[in-house]
Amino acid sequence: MKYKCCIFDLDGTLVNSIHALTYCTNESLKRCGVEKQVTEEQMMSIVGDGYRMQMRRSLLACGDTELVHYEEILPVYMEVFAKNCLYEMHAYDGIREFLEYAKENHMKIAVVSNKPHAQAVDTVEYVFGKGYFDTIIGEREGIPKKPDPTGAITAAAELGAEPSECLYFGDTNTDMQTGKNAGMTTVGVLWGFRSREELEAFHPDYLIASPGEMTEILEHIQERRGK
Repeated sequence: MKYKCCIFDLDGTLVNSIHALTYCTNESLKRCGVEKQVTEEQMMSIVGDGYRMQMRRSLLACGDTELVHYEEILPVYMEVFAKNCLYEMHAYDGIREFLEYAKENHMKIAVVSNKPHAQAVDTVEYVFGKGYFDTIIGEREGIPKKPDPTGAITAAAELGAEPSECLYFGDTNTDMQTGKNAGMTTVGVLWGFRSREELEAFHPDYLIASPGEMTEILEHIQERRGK
């Protein structure tokens, strides 16, 4: 039984969104009167668990230890992000080639993101074009944030695949937990926002250093499963 579906995290896996995330966060901090800003390096460890946690971690990093601005900054961020979520957004080198390879081999492709659903769709369609992915799932009513597996399981069901027939690609511990919680084969990617050590601690089934390796991994594991 070969794999039928590749499910991808979005930020740090398919697209380099660190510029947009940092810009929107800093603009929100500024509008709320927080003088300090976060760096892109800091943002790499801040993101990944939804915008509420992103704002919480950002405020703490900027010295708001009592989270005085927390309730205020949430709607501000959503407003700023809605207008600037595509700021300097681009796919990582080699991603498009792998996606084409998967399509050519009759695999479905999906995105499951902790971004709010509307922004997840906007991001994917801006970078890859409308209709390129078979399904896109962001945080929305009925779809809790990862590592809850609901989004990944929903994507598999929409694409007619069992969880065991899906590969789940991601760059954070949250993603590795999501894939395992969903009963999928996990592939940790090292070009994103987190370290090898973080991913290894959650024991992904595969760990790859570049998008180009995804084709090799897929060929290898499909052979092992039998075509």
